[in-house]
Amino acid sequence: MIIGKQKPFEEIRDMVKDYKKVLVLGCGTCVAICLAGGNKEASILSLSLSMAEKVDGNEKVFSEYTIQRQCEHEFLAELDERVKEVDAVLSLACGIGVQAVAERFPNIPVLPGLNTTFLGFPRQHGVWVEFCSACGNCILDQTGGICPLTRCTKGLLNGPCGGTNNGKCEVDSQKDCAWTLIYKQLEKQGKLDLMRAYYSPRNFQVVVRPGKVTAEQGGEDGKVV
Repeated sequence: MIIGKQKPFEEIRDMVKDYKKVLVLGCGTCVAICLAGGNKEASILSLSLSMAEKVDGNEKVFSEYTIQRQCEHEFLAELDERVKEVDAVLSLACGIGVQAVAERFPNIPVLPGLNTTFLGFPRQHGVWVEFCSACGNCILDQTGGICPLTRCTKGLLNGPCGGTNNGKCEVDSQKDCAWTLIYKQLEKQGKLDLMRAYYSPRNFQVVVRPGKVTAEQGGEDGKVV
């Protein structure tokens, strides 16, 4: 899931300072699960902004509304009338949602209320850990289902560095060494021979942005364009 974190309150106030009517728009999926931008967070932020502006003697109106997903146009349609009544939209979605809303409503400013941080896994209640860097070249079948690019602090693709100690990372002794985890996982599966594989360094300069995936007809796998 996509993990986001709400921007500092004063930074948000600075973004909305030039608008009198602002819609605080929540998103009901990823950012709601990570407690950053769902219905509850949209309501609290809208109320907090209203109170802060009232204390400062500013006449501003903050309304709030939450849709299921901001990243899909079929859900954005229910905003068509609401957007006509405001000067700006403060989106509490990830960066994808913010851009989707801005594309549908090009004549009104759409402001990001969150910082999109990473693709994460819910390790425990209220704790999310980055598991995937969306690199576009997955080798999880070779590394026991553990991504070294993401879960190794140094992003090493060919085994642990010389600083690992008792299965812990030299950069942060509280973190498990990703390659130790990979070794143990492959050992359980009887696939330690995979540890001998060599992976060339990633050349991020050749990554084409923005990416695009087109689904083939007949339900076949999509292809990246």
